[in-house]
Amino acid sequence: MAESAACPAFQLGRPRYDQSNFYGRLRHFLDVIDPRTLFVSEVRLNECMKLLDDFKHGTLPPGVTDLQLWEAQKIKQAIIHPDTGEKIFMPFRMSGYVPFGTPIVVGLLLPNQTLGSTVFWQWLNQSHNACVNFSNRNATKPTPPSRFIQGYAGAVTSAVSIAVGLNVGIQKAQRFSPATRLLVQRFIPFPAVAGANICNVGLMRHSELAEGIDVLDANGKVVGSSKIAAKHALFETALTRVVLPMPIMVFPPMIMAFLEKLPLLQTHRRLVLPVHSLMCLVTFGLALPVAISLFPQMSQIDVSQLEPEIAKATDSKVVTYNKGL
Repeated sequence: MAESAACPAFQLGRPRYDQSNFYGRLRHFLDVIDPRTLFVSEVRLNECMKLLDDFKHGTLPPGVTDLQLWEAQKIKQAIIHPDTGEKIFMPFRMSGYVPFGTPIVVGLLLPNQTLGSTVFWQWLNQSHNACVNFSNRNATKPTPPSRFIQGYAGAVTSAVSIAVGLNVGIQKAQRFSPATRLLVQRFIPFPAVAGANICNVGLMRHSELAEGIDVLDANGKVVGSSKIAAKHALFETALTRVVLPMPIMVFPPMIMAFLEKLPLLQTHRRLVLPVHSLMCLVTFGLALPVAISLFPQMSQIDVSQLEPEIAKATDSKVVTYNKGL
């Protein structure tokens, strides 16, 4: 009984954990962002896809366990986009977000930023975010390259403008002492990143609002393309992108401001950067699964809230859509 509870019967295309509650979504997304999947070989990926295909067609070899099937689906979902069926480039997978994004976070939070370094790190951060947003979008409709370029330019411009504007404003503020100014500057990346993240999601995925996204009935059949569902998807994703940088951009500066006063770091200044990097890695690793667990990836919405033509096309009271990550 305990084994059955720990490893439920495998269901193809369904999450292993209950997605109706936060804890179930957290366990699911800890699988999604598992960095070990970055090292899965092409041979292993093909084995997993064949195993899932065999299950689908009822031709599984004897002895295959539910746990093996869940693991195979975890690997496939971490690497293959659910809409396009293509491999996501490693740095832009959700499992690569923390390993590839942490060095950028460290750069964003470095003290004594110059105008040039502020622009560079904000540009690099939004470039990475733009590629992650685009790579993990709802791709039921094609997105022309021109849309990507427009969205990318807008996201980078907004991030740099907010960060530089806040920096200049603080530098000109007469009421701040040098020590207070340095402390306040540590927190500038949060409003800059949070504001730009909203712009980034909206601009990178604007085509979903214009064309709508596919909504599915209980049998997985497409019943229509909904702009209203697209608005819900983008709102949910944008909210996670505001929650995500909050602990990452707030806690490390607070902790480092305290630690840098300790005798150890006062004496051994070369330890500041490694400790700072560790703080960023830990908070990023904890914040990411919590933020993306706020909403299920495959979200549901009442048909009554959608366009009339969709309500007429199905008998289902609730439909599902891929929110994207």
